[in-house]
Amino acid sequence: MKAKFKYVRSSPLKLRKIVNVVRGKNCDEVLYLLKALPQKGARIVEKLVKSAVANAKNNSRQDPHKLIVAEIFVDSAGMLKRFRAQSRGRGAPIKKRLSHVTIEVREKQ
Repeated sequence: MKAKFKYVRSSPLKLRKIVNVVRGKNCDEVLYLLKALPQKGARIVEKLVKSAVANAKNNSRQDPHKLIVAEIFVDSAGMLKRFRAQSRGRGAPIKKRLSHVTIEVREKQ
């Protein structure tokens, strides 16, 4: 089963560090691991894993303890462009990047 989290207010580079840690692992192990990570992105990925497990349990009648994270990836979703005032009447751009996170869980073969 799949789950998506679109327009996340975190940069793709920060989320990819967390996603690379959990790829291919058992979902129970992933949830335990994400609780220990201090990053904001870990909370986002944790919420997404829980959603994918619930989708698999309720829609496909799969055993949640046998699920593994088969695919997980982060795509760029554009950015919010802002400007910060600088000296001598200038402005410096601020790019607040957004992400799309997609996960697919499957039962272990």
